[in-house]
Amino acid sequence: MIAARPGRSQRSLAEELGVVPSRIVALVDRLEGKGLLARARNPTDRRNHALQLTAEGGAVMARMRGLAAAHEDQICAALDDAQRAHLSSLLAAIAAQQGLTPGVHPGYQQPPPT
Repeated sequence: MIAARPGRSQRSLAEELGVVPSRIVALVDRLEGKGLLARARNPTDRRNHALQLTAEGGAVMARMRGLAAAHEDQICAALDDAQRAHLSSLLAAIAAQQGLTPGVHPGYQQPPPT
């Protein structure tokens, strides 16, 4: 989500994920500590942080995309292109009926273990 909208705020990320902002702070702290993400004061609103992937974060995203595509190809190897498209539309319909936010794993929205 940060790669798709560089410079977005932590608050907008929390809203899109459907989680409380404090969860985003912890997540951003961990990603920043690993050198994958950088945050800076937003030049137009100094109360907010602008989030950006670092070069290493971009490289990790590229590797993840490649792994995800290979995994999807392996799982769907028995399906032709039309069947894959149909499966995708069926899964999207189920996700919509369940009220899932597109692009957000539902497990992320659960409270952290105590």
